[in-house]
Formats: sequence, C-alpha cells, structure tokens
Amino acid sequence: MTTTRVVVTGLGATSPLGGDVKTTWDALLAGTSGIRHLEDDWVDQLPVKIGGRVAVEPSEVLERVKARRLDRSSQFAMVAADEAWADSGLEGAIEPERLAVSVASGIGGVTTLLANYDTLLEKGARRVSPLAVPMLMPNAPAANISLKYGARGAVHAPTSACASGNEAIAMAIDLIRLGRADAVIAGGTEAAMHALPMAAFANMMALSKNEGDPTTVSRPWDLARDGFVLGEGSAVLILESEEHARARGARIYATVLGAGISNDAHDIAQPDPEGRGGTRAIQMALREGDVDPATVVHVNAHATSTPKGDIAEGLMLHAVLGSHVDRCVVTSTKSMTGHLLGGAGALEAVATVLALQHRMSPPTINLDNKDPEVDLDIPTSARELPEGDIVGLNNSFGFGGANVAVAFGSAS
Repeated sequence: MTTTRVVVTGLGATSPLGGDVKTTWDALLAGTSGIRHLEDDWVDQLPVKIGGRVAVEPSEVLERVKARRLDRSSQFAMVAADEAWADSGLEGAIEPERLAVSVASGIGGVTTLLANYDTLLEKGARRVSPLAVPMLMPNAPAANISLKYGARGAVHAPTSACASGNEAIAMAIDLIRLGRADAVIAGGTEAAMHALPMAAFANMMALSKNEGDPTTVSRPWDLARDGFVLGEGSAVLILESEEHARARGARIYATVLGAGISNDAHDIAQPDPEGRGGTRAIQMALREGDVDPATVVHVNAHATSTPKGDIAEGLMLHAVLGSHVDRCVVTSTKSMTGHLLGGAGALEAVATVLALQHRMSPPTINLDNKDPEVDLDIPTSARELPEGDIVGLNNSFGFGGANVAVAFGSAS
C-alpha cells in the first residue's frame, strides 16, 4: 500500500517571543529570552514570580466582542490559526468536508474555570457565565477554529499533558494518511499563567524558584538547572496531503515523515530515568518515515530544564542515533520561550520546520556549565545545518508518561 505523503503548507504562532511566526523565529535565532517578571496582582503570594507571557496580547489582534467569548487558550489558538490559514492559501481551495482540525491543550480553559468559581463564591450562582462551559472545555480551541473555517471533517483535541501539541500533529498525520482529510489545522495552545496552577507546579518542585535575572532561569542541560519556567501561547501548522498541496500550487515548507507515540508506564510525573518510552517513540517516528538515522541532523528537544528529564532525553538520542548523534545539532528553544505545556510541541514543531527550511538551528541559551551526563552537541549560538535531504526531530514528553516524536524532512 502506498503511504500518502504529508507536507507542511502553513505556519502560525503567538509566543513569549513574538506575536507571529517571523518575529518568534528571528528572536529564536538571536538567542533572545521571552521570560520576564510577572506583574499580575496575585504574583506576590507565589514562590515563583516569573514566566513567559505572550509578547502580543490577543486583544490587540482579535475583535473585542469575539475575544470575550473565548478563553485565553482559545484566543491564542485563534491568533495562530488565523496566521497559519492565511499563510497556507487554503481559503477556497478545499472542500469543508475534507478539512479537519487537531488542536490540543494540556490543561484547557483553566482561567475561565477559576474565574467563574470566584464569581460563584463572591456573587452567587446566577452570576456564573452561561458561556463558561463552552469556554473552558478542552476542545474549545479546536471547536472554535472549526467554526471559523468551516471544517466539517474530524475535530480533535488530544490531551497528553506537555506532549499534547505534538500528539495533535501526529493525529493530523493519521487523518490525512487514512484518507479522512486532505488538510488539517493542527497544533497546540496553553494559557495556564494563573496563581493556582503556578502554585501547584511550584509545590511539586517542577518550577524553578531561581530569583535571579528572569532571562537566565530557563537553562536546559546546565548543571544549575532546577526546574522549568512556565510560558504561554500557541502554534498551528497546516498539514496537507502532498497531492492536494501540489495540485493547488501551494508552497511547501517541509515534509512530515512520521510520528511515534508511546508511554513510560513508570510514574505520573517523573520520566523513566533510562528514557525507554521516549526511545521507542523516536524509533517509531523514524521507522514510519523510513528514515536513516544518519540523515537526522537536528533535534528540537523537549528539554525543559529539569534535572532528570534532560538527562533521560540524552540517553534516548544516543540509543536511537548511535554514533550519528555526534553529527546532530540539538537545541532546546524552551531556554528562550519557557515551557508552553500543551502548546510546547506545536511551537517547537514550527521551529523544527523553519530550521530545516532555513538550514539553521536556533541556539540553547543559558548553557554556561553543561551537565557532563549529557553528551550532545548543543550550540549556544545559531548553527548552520547541512545541505541536501535532511531530517529534523521534534520530541515532546508529558506527565502521565506520554512520549511523542515527530520527524520532519526538508522540502524537495
């Protein structure tokens, strides 16, 4: 059976580094941090007072009345989807029944949920918004995107914690290869910058409590790393069958070669210290795409800046790539954006695609003293990638033991 080839034809993003793809990409290449002191009135009660707020508020982009009917996570997703849709040129070029959506969130509309609970306690049940449930439900971002663009194919919202965005992309690949859609609006979003989730992450020792310069706190693979920095935002990719894309003369950013999904079944929060589940996911992605490990020249690692997770991922890459790992440029863009949870995999997929297109890997910043247990080529300034047919990996791992790897190839 011939496998349908899948390509990337549109990109969109809103992140702590910029309100669109170009601004975000330029900042990544420059090694710019989007982490700042938070100015919310609730931050003083928390042990963590920094985060990666989006660089451009969605209220500056979306129509005010429509934005008020969306949770912040859906607002981010809509901004990213609008950019990706316009970038793809799909308007009027696809049948609604052949258009699907796969947009994930790890936590969902938590700010809407908590705000309405506060209203319930302070003002009574009659003042709770009748829109609360449609706003807070985890599939709200995907559903609202489908409404705007008339997508009548499948509309999915996979939830696998910090692997959600990458799993949404994996699901989109399947939808196209199974013949259920010609194009999929795929990605992830998160808006969890709120006192309760931040306090919870801090109390479980997941967030860094470093009180120094905020721009230096997210430091994957560095010996001084002590937890991740929370970020927010969204990224969306338009995935399309190559046949459909070429028939309409679309610009192709990259090919989508394969995806792998596995679970550690080890711990609800900690990764398997030997990285066995993640190793299987990466192997599956390469096997599905018939990828020679020697052609993998770039990895956008999950690398959140946690002590155990960063080491486990290094073990995975050595297990899969073998001696070829020495010729692979590895980066963690979380060093600049913070961790977008359910949006992380999607934003890092966009960065992986652009790295292949521009033949340039973003750096990892704040890597002042690399952990000797991590034997990887991790540049601290932008690095050129080789010419020819090359492959980039995007890894995402999440609470619950979720592992997702997606392999992208340079456009031919």
